[in-house]
Amino acid sequence: MTATLIDQIYECAFLPELWPPLLDKLAQIADGVGGHLFMAGTEVLDWTASANLREGVERALPTGEMTRGQRPVRLLRAKHAGFLTEHDLFTDPELASDPLYRDRLWPRGLGWAASTAFALPTGNTVFLTIERTRARGPVEQPIVKQLDVLRPHLARTVLMAARLHLERARSVSQALSLIGLASLVFGMRGTVLAANDLIENFKEHVQWRARNQVSLRDARANALLTRAVAELDANRLDNTHSFPLRGADGFAALVAHVIPIRGDARDVFGRAIGVLVLTPVAAPRAPTVDLVQSLFDMTPAEARVARSLATGATIEEIATGGSVSRNTVRTHVRGVLEKTGCRRQAEVVALFGGILVPGA
Repeated sequence: MTATLIDQIYECAFLPELWPPLLDKLAQIADGVGGHLFMAGTEVLDWTASANLREGVERALPTGEMTRGQRPVRLLRAKHAGFLTEHDLFTDPELASDPLYRDRLWPRGLGWAASTAFALPTGNTVFLTIERTRARGPVEQPIVKQLDVLRPHLARTVLMAARLHLERARSVSQALSLIGLASLVFGMRGTVLAANDLIENFKEHVQWRARNQVSLRDARANALLTRAVAELDANRLDNTHSFPLRGADGFAALVAHVIPIRGDARDVFGRAIGVLVLTPVAAPRAPTVDLVQSLFDMTPAEARVARSLATGATIEEIATGGSVSRNTVRTHVRGVLEKTGCRRQAEVVALFGGILVPGA
């Protein structure tokens, strides 16, 4: 779990050819044989895979084998901000009768995996799976926890890569156009190098300064942005990557995401060190609750508490429903408040409750 691996994850946001070796490195963590990544709506829209799985995936896609089972359906239904294994998703009899496992994975010596799903602002979903041989046995929980530490970084990268449709941008202007969300690219000390026209839609939140500098009108959000830029100046980013921007009414109107530009991705962006992306809250194309939870670096337990708070559940109800103590829930609530930059539970409810599923 090194800084180098996290840097490699962020390189994939802009350089799709780096996904296969990254998936191999994730597979090494899980003692697996490789991994694959699918972006899907009603059908598979784009995909990539480790070199040793690519040929098999390519053959299986036209036949529908890769999407025939219940794994993606159950991943979506779980609404879990982390990786899940077969024993989280299936009973043993269900697994034995699932066509993906029975007809494809088991005959090829596979059958155990760690999988996760990322909901996108477009209404599509990205599924990331690390496959392991059946002989090796189920993926152990300590390994799942290691993958969960990487998941927030993967979530930001997937958001950007999916907006670019896994195509490599050839210039800064092309990249910002393809992203399709309000965004700007900044260099050292936060100097703006390029921005797309969508930023102009948020003048009430973004203020342009002299010498190509910007600030956020929400003072708390601006402090977080300033800290993130300073850390990127020092070639690190240790703290909150995503945070809410509040409007004049004090409620979250946007979520800001600071995405580092690492390694070879700088070939596209030159002197840039990061991208600031703004996604709206309570808008038809706003990200789903699951996506924003993962972007806030929440643990799975914190994500479940945040989702419960958004539904109006009390601490007592959350504790009873999760078979944990009230003190445990309060600890998770403190984590949610810290990671979202909120001061009160009511702000958490407003932030997550205002995020709509596209088409809902």
